[in-house]
Amino acid sequence: METMLDPAKDDLPLMANTCHMLVKHYELDLDVDFKSQVIEGTIVLFFEPGSKSKKGASALEGTCLSQSDETCKIRASEPCHIPVTNVSARSSKTGYNDFAVCAKGEKDTSDKNGNHSNGEQASGISSSKNCCDIENHGSEDFLLVLDCCDLSVLKVEEVDVAAVPGIEKFTRSAKLTDASEELRNLRNQIVHELVTLPADRWREQLYYYTRCSQAPGCGELLFSTGTWSLEIRKAEIKAPREFPHAIRIWYKTKPQGRSVTWTTDQSSRPCVYTVGSPINNRALFPCQEPPVAMSTWQTTVRTPSCFVVLTSGENTAEPAQLQEGLLSWYYYVTMPMPASTFTIAIGSWTEVKKQSCTADIWTNKEFSFLLSKADLRLIGGSCGHVEYPCRFQNPAASSQLVIPHRVFAPLCLRDRCAEIILELIPQCLSAAHATLGTHPFSRLDVLIVPSNFSSLGMASPHIIFLSQSVLTGGSHLCGTRLCHEIAHAWFGLAIGARDWTEEWISEGFATYLEDVFWAVAQQQLPHDEAREQQELKALLRWRRLRDEVQNSEEELQVLRPNKENTGELSESGTCTIKHGLNAEKIFMQVHYLKGYFLLRFLARRIGDTTYLEFLRKFVQKFHGQLILSQDFLCMLLEDIPEQKERFVLSVENIIETWLDTSGIPKVNAKYLFSIASSLKYYAFELQVTKWIQVNQRARKRSKRKRRQDEVAFQKLLPDQLVLLLECLLEEKTTLCLRTLQCLECMFNTSFSFPQVRHRWCELIIKHKYTTRYAEVETFLREDQAMGVYLYGELMVNEDAKQQELAYKCFAATQTQMDVSSAKVVAEMLL
Repeated sequence: METMLDPAKDDLPLMANTCHMLVKHYELDLDVDFKSQVIEGTIVLFFEPGSKSKKGASALEGTCLSQSDETCKIRASEPCHIPVTNVSARSSKTGYNDFAVCAKGEKDTSDKNGNHSNGEQASGISSSKNCCDIENHGSEDFLLVLDCCDLSVLKVEEVDVAAVPGIEKFTRSAKLTDASEELRNLRNQIVHELVTLPADRWREQLYYYTRCSQAPGCGELLFSTGTWSLEIRKAEIKAPREFPHAIRIWYKTKPQGRSVTWTTDQSSRPCVYTVGSPINNRALFPCQEPPVAMSTWQTTVRTPSCFVVLTSGENTAEPAQLQEGLLSWYYYVTMPMPASTFTIAIGSWTEVKKQSCTADIWTNKEFSFLLSKADLRLIGGSCGHVEYPCRFQNPAASSQLVIPHRVFAPLCLRDRCAEIILELIPQCLSAAHATLGTHPFSRLDVLIVPSNFSSLGMASPHIIFLSQSVLTGGSHLCGTRLCHEIAHAWFGLAIGARDWTEEWISEGFATYLEDVFWAVAQQQLPHDEAREQQELKALLRWRRLRDEVQNSEEELQVLRPNKENTGELSESGTCTIKHGLNAEKIFMQVHYLKGYFLLRFLARRIGDTTYLEFLRKFVQKFHGQLILSQDFLCMLLEDIPEQKERFVLSVENIIETWLDTSGIPKVNAKYLFSIASSLKYYAFELQVTKWIQVNQRARKRSKRKRRQDEVAFQKLLPDQLVLLLECLLEEKTTLCLRTLQCLECMFNTSFSFPQVRHRWCELIIKHKYTTRYAEVETFLREDQAMGVYLYGELMVNEDAKQQELAYKCFAATQTQMDVSSAKVVAEMLL
């Protein structure tokens, strides 16, 4: 019996047996129904035998290869299905224009920047009858296990790829035979030849993936579903290499599925988007979730014509009209990546257009000097990843400072996006290129997602989600957040963690590079001022890390929770993500902040210039690959032998001090931040002292005296104001009403900055500033990505009015919140 895990406490299981069978390509063909809140259709998976199968094929004969050590049987207590023949199906016409041309050897239409041009296609299978239950079929057949949750799987079948016209080119024998075993081997041989095509034949490969995915079925496969997995078998097949290498799954998502959110946008129009939840994409399509299962994909999505489909894809999709009121959108990806990185967003989005193209031209010109000779020497070096059409090998792409980009938003936010985001994107992209070199991806879409989005941003291949909260913070917050998400193109996507528990590899690097990119993007700032801003931000992060360490479980503070077992898999390839289903962990920033300070510590030791030069080398070597912490640390210390000896640095010591231990490492603070010498910090300290004095005088003054003290208050930057409000929150003395009113009057214009507004709401709650409770309510409704812990503040004072406000806000937003946010808030309100 499959173990039932408690989502509040247990680890997340990755059930796919990737060591036996490895997905190389997904072909998704989907219909979206907003009325029923269901995505349905088919997914075709193309496999290669995994590492265990290749190394010891003979030893696998007659051996059960189920992912479970407890039992090798299809579980009799779970629904198991047998083939059915009476299946209704529909298909629509398919266009092959773009791929057919390339398949015939004609001109490749890639543009000079490595952007692949559009193809369009559409096909679909709607549904099948329910399969009937049968008894256990035995334990000796090979089981293919996929990660799957909250899906209705309707049918699984083998695909007859040998029936595709022209497929003979992928067979070693010129003549097709009807002998069942030989035909089975032939089909698997075709898939093997297809998935191993050279990178320069990527168009032909995509074309035949599409043709094969639409080939007829040649036999249904037995399957059973569990809480976290889909198990598939074919009778009498004993080894992975004999198992069908191309299978089609017909399925439907469920409205409550945790991989997608059905909601309305800020203009009250229906939309759906992937949430990057702890279970990733397994409630969107059956897949292999372990990072090692790096694959390519093609996606066709049909929607009513009023919707725009954005998804991870190298092409800028232009929809094809299938019939009146129905559009088909097609995207593809040729860079192998984990299935968890796939993202989709469907809604009545409006593209935000710029008035002219001068911004991109200016930016490329202004930043051209930042492409150093060292960067140019890297172009043409060999890549260490599996073969794919790599932009690092394309000189035109390597010198492209600003990749093509688009911005989408609900109609009501269009003007605000045009005012802020359009000007920032080219600056941030150019700054990123100046720092790390070639952009790993050929284009970028930026989408402002609905207010229930649980983060300030999320990066996926070719697409970034941004919270509406960043728009209220002006260019500073929006720019820094863009820089953070753009940094994930290199660290998190092009270079991924081989073990998901090492989140710091993605988030620590993005947090560190956020400052570096933003400093370059703000070319109008003098170097010293940019440096002071970074130091101020470092102090803010240090305070947050300190608070989080004091108020969280020690085991959640470890950046490498699996320690020496990090990256290890079971015999079949299964593993668990430690604390992966802990709802509170989603809102923690330890892996961001502790990882950031580790990188900052190393940069201070070896010098910022040397450090950034090393990062470019590291990206050049490891792009397109998965890494562990020691891969980064070993290469760094090998690159700086003199500093390594001078500062007595070792991989083992760094791992023990920073990654395998809870709490804050005991290192010299000067290697983390030097804010005390900053003029901005000095100005902030003066402000804190003055406000404390103002409050003391206001408390002593007679009620009859209403004259406002005239105190000279210097204008503060948002980060300084955040620090000021944090220090006032830490004061044990109650701030009187007059002081709060003075604060509000003095800094009212800065309260649009969401992080400032969050601290202001905390002050309102702490000091029971009742006339401003409406501001707290607005924040909880409109800034859901940041407001979760304000619910706790409202409850902790045991004040009836504040608790009533908490219940009211939760009741209004609960149905829109993602599962983890709603769970954490509900626990606070109990």
